[in-house]
Amino acid sequence: MEGRTTLPIMKTSESAFPSLDIGIGGMTCASCSARVERALKKVPGVQDATVNLATESARITFSPGEQMEARLRRAVRDAGYEPRTPEQMDAVDDASPWAGFAPVAIGLVLSAPLVLPMLGDLFGQHWMLPAWVQFMLATPVQFILGARFYKAGWHALLALTGNMDLLVAIGTTAGWALSMWLWLTAVPGSVPHLYFEGSAVVVTLVLLGKFLEARAKRQTTTAIRALHALRPDAAHLIGLDGEVDVPVAEVLVGDRIVVKPGERFPVDGTLLEGQTQVDESMLTGEPLPVPREPGEKLTGGSINGEGRVVLQVTAVGSETVLSRIIRLVEDAQAAKAPIQRLVDQVAAVFVPVVLVVALATLLTWLWWAGAPFETALIHAVAVLVIACPCALGLATPAAIMAGTGVAAKHGILIKDAQALELAHRVDIVAFDKTGTLTLGRPVLTALVAVDGANEAELLRAAASLQSGSEHPLAHAVVAAAKARGLAFEAPDNVRSVPGRGGEGEVGARSVLVGSLRWMEELGVAMGPLAARAADLQRQGATVSAMAERTTEGVSLRALMAFGDEPKPGAQAALAVLRARGIKPVMISGDNRGAAEAMARRLGLRPEDGEVMAEVLPGDKAAQVAKLKHGGHTVAMVGDGVNDAPALAAADVGLAMGNGTDVAMHAAGITLMRGDVGLVAAALDISDRTVAKIRQNLFWAFAYNVAGIPLAALGYLNPVVAGAAMALSSVSVMANALLLKRWRAPAP
Repeated sequence: MEGRTTLPIMKTSESAFPSLDIGIGGMTCASCSARVERALKKVPGVQDATVNLATESARITFSPGEQMEARLRRAVRDAGYEPRTPEQMDAVDDASPWAGFAPVAIGLVLSAPLVLPMLGDLFGQHWMLPAWVQFMLATPVQFILGARFYKAGWHALLALTGNMDLLVAIGTTAGWALSMWLWLTAVPGSVPHLYFEGSAVVVTLVLLGKFLEARAKRQTTTAIRALHALRPDAAHLIGLDGEVDVPVAEVLVGDRIVVKPGERFPVDGTLLEGQTQVDESMLTGEPLPVPREPGEKLTGGSINGEGRVVLQVTAVGSETVLSRIIRLVEDAQAAKAPIQRLVDQVAAVFVPVVLVVALATLLTWLWWAGAPFETALIHAVAVLVIACPCALGLATPAAIMAGTGVAAKHGILIKDAQALELAHRVDIVAFDKTGTLTLGRPVLTALVAVDGANEAELLRAAASLQSGSEHPLAHAVVAAAKARGLAFEAPDNVRSVPGRGGEGEVGARSVLVGSLRWMEELGVAMGPLAARAADLQRQGATVSAMAERTTEGVSLRALMAFGDEPKPGAQAALAVLRARGIKPVMISGDNRGAAEAMARRLGLRPEDGEVMAEVLPGDKAAQVAKLKHGGHTVAMVGDGVNDAPALAAADVGLAMGNGTDVAMHAAGITLMRGDVGLVAAALDISDRTVAKIRQNLFWAFAYNVAGIPLAALGYLNPVVAGAAMALSSVSVMANALLLKRWRAPAP
């Protein structure tokens, strides 16, 4: 697999400052990530730093300076953590499911004999290993397998802060030291009750929890790895010496590339030779292959169908659509949701508070309850162990990673976590009309022939005349003739009249097709069709006329009305939004009559304020701002350059992937297909992801809020507390991974 495009590639953020992504090893909880974040922000020149525990990475925005990357990596190391190279990060992602299990296996083997006597007690059997055997089994677990906790805890102490490792190190060391003290001070010949099994089992359980957590983290990054895997390593280049295989990295814009049936397109390009069906499902979520003919665009990463084709390269490297998709998904997974900032504030004071609670537990049991020192110490150790805030740090980023990953598989690219978190609150969705709710290209909606004329023959003649024209209305006429199966011929003596229309000979007939203004200039009498033309124009249609030149002059033969058509599925998609309690609104530059006519075809209700007509392109952002009044959360859906201000003004901007780059840059969410149904799907995955975040935070806090008092009151021993702490992290990750089963709601 190729290396990550964002590690450690420099790039320019929207704030014009360069940014850098650095992998970080050794973080175990929310306190760790907060500590690294503080260390990075102290580096001179750093504008902002965001650390993500789930991806084990940091994104830093900074002012340009000498050796900035080296200084940032040094700051991570000085904070007690390991800055990782892109190769190390890829090795972590590509690791087998059992990578890192060896320490856990050793811990289980050494701890099992210590736990057996406890199981024997349940059946009335009182087994007791000699103290020296317990010591020999527990000590390697405590100081060799548990060395990572001492190292990280020591760095935390040097920084006058706390983390999960410090809690585990203090708690288990206290249990081990208590056992040593009881063993060495015991009356000769007596068999004291030791707590070696508690310290060994807690270390092993924490290691097991971290292993399961790391395994689950690797599953949350499958979306990124799957996107990377779409890139072929080589391309069939047509060079001076014929067809040769070259690495994709050597392909240049303008090169001609051969792609054989079943292969992936290595880069973006334009189809030059051949016809084929292309599977773009991994990029757009569209399950059916789409036909491609010469002149049409091809996207790198999609799969060629049955035809051998030649394409001309239009984009390579980081400029390809696939690379931009990968960047968007990585950016979203590295971003920090607003709710996470509250979690970070809690985590910053959590560990010191826990240390105080543990000390208070020790002193209360000693002096107020009058318990033996060993009992008081065991209760304090249980408080330290169960309070580890690792689940708290994973709750939000794990859900965001899973949510953005599954959304990408369905053609929904979420650019930032804030858009993901806000989308679930949307109660109004504003749509640009042309190209978003409609096809965005004219179609022949009506052909009104004069009395007695053959409508099919007139359409055939008009299509014949316009078969060589590039005008959008001419394409609409030709498409209508093809749809009706009409055969048309090449015209003769074609003459174009700029801004008016054209005329030529079709068989024995001299045919004219053009605007009503041209017909008026030619003195063509509209007769009884004049009222019909006016009616069509009031409905928002563009009206042209077809006439025939004869020896008696130019005579009208038919009116042709052109209009936009709703996108297939647009009406059903708007109905789905309405069923979710969301108000759809259409923003159009058309006159009121035309806009309302299209709105009714889409199932919108103009009488309820669901149509904004006669809106100039520059005023769309103001209309979005007006919709936000009254506390509404507004999403804007658009595809054009003139939609960009409105997309930025909305609480959540959704850009159609078949639109412009400017619109996609301004939007927080990009829909890779021009399918209006993806809007409801994007809002639904936001709902599900935010629900998972809330569930995770509830369980993470619940473990601590319920567990700490129980441990302090003596209802939990360190072994049970360690198991509960490990279970909290695993349950949070498992709950987040349930998002991978999400499917877009059917209209």
